[in-house]
Amino acid sequence: MINTERLFIKQLSEEDTRFILELLNTEGWIKYIGNRNVNSENDAVAYIQKINQNTDITYWTVSLNQTKKSIGLVTLIKRDYLEYNDIGFAFLPDFSGKGYAYEAVNAVLRNLEEYNSLENILAITLPKNTTSIKLLEKLGFKFDRIIKQNNENLYLYSASKICV
Repeated sequence: MINTERLFIKQLSEEDTRFILELLNTEGWIKYIGNRNVNSENDAVAYIQKINQNTDITYWTVSLNQTKKSIGLVTLIKRDYLEYNDIGFAFLPDFSGKGYAYEAVNAVLRNLEEYNSLENILAITLPKNTTSIKLLEKLGFKFDRIIKQNNENLYLYSASKICV
């Protein structure tokens, strides 16, 4: 568990079922990450179980300290086609643009660094996702190159322990 001034960050669990159902069906998730066909609470439980059973994936739920409302996710994934782990994030629309994503991702990166779990880290995004690009750059990530995955161009960003 990680605490910041405004946020509480914990590993994803089945307690997050309703939140996952809501987040994965937002316009932003579907547009920038893709439809995961999570259309019911049962689908959300299965999705959470699948994530938590994969040792190459860690999801953290981001909640507000004051209200305990879940507002976003920070993810760390070791993808087959990338040399290092890839960090990602997604937030409910009502909580975008308020600095929560920066605060949460920065806290997760600092926590990983503190426990020596982070040497180099990557991030991928669609070229049209300008909001994510701005956040990655604010976090100290640098544009590396364009990669092609599933017939789609993705921007690859990278950072080292020194940058984040």
